[in-house]
Amino acid sequence: MRLKDKVAIITGAGLGMGREASVLFAQEGAKVVVFDLNEAAAQETAAIIEKNGGKALVVAGNVAKEADVKRCVEEAVAKFGKLDILYANAGVLWKDRDKSVIETTEENWDIVQAINLKGPFFLTKHGIPELQKAGGGSIILVGSISALAGFSLAQDSYTCAKGALISLNKSLAVQFGPDNIRCNIIHPGMVDTALQAPYLTPEKKKAIGDSLPMKRLGVARDIANAALFLASDESCWMTGAEMIIDGGFIAT
Repeated sequence: MRLKDKVAIITGAGLGMGREASVLFAQEGAKVVVFDLNEAAAQETAAIIEKNGGKALVVAGNVAKEADVKRCVEEAVAKFGKLDILYANAGVLWKDRDKSVIETTEENWDIVQAINLKGPFFLTKHGIPELQKAGGGSIILVGSISALAGFSLAQDSYTCAKGALISLNKSLAVQFGPDNIRCNIIHPGMVDTALQAPYLTPEKKKAIGDSLPMKRLGVARDIANAALFLASDESCWMTGAEMIIDGGFIAT
């Protein structure tokens, strides 16, 4: 019960790392607001939580639309009375459309920025005042190893959005630390999820896994476990930090 009596919003909670974190947070005592564009997937996540005895609220919406995120925060507080955790997990990975700056269209650039960068902006803009009312809380952003290293197979809009989150992480940590609000960022490496599935053949999975010191791709639980630590009071003196969870990629 590491999150007993805490209320968490998790964006992109319908599938993958978001679903894994939602189920884990609920198992540890949190009431979870499952926010996702895919309402059916969000309902499935909530059903898993409730089947295991947890409490969940489904809010369908687009993180790239401020009105949807504001509504999510309002519904969360109306349902559970407060907010303690903001987990900006939602993101988009478009390897077929988000490429080098010389290949990416303005429209595709803007969509990737809206989901990966404006989404966390909207969540923190409307969520932080509720954390202040609650006497503090934890903000968890999701970056990427793409923000820490260059790749010949470029995804420049995605990389720029994730890099910007590093700066936002530090700014929020400094601004709101006096309010007992912590902000930290997780940088996942290659994680075997539905988001990556279109780009990962069995041969690619093996090749990538073999190239890493840990000799495997990540799984959603690897990231959810880190998020659980950041959401819990165990990380109460940790803010403005970056957690790299990549099987050793950055170390090579």
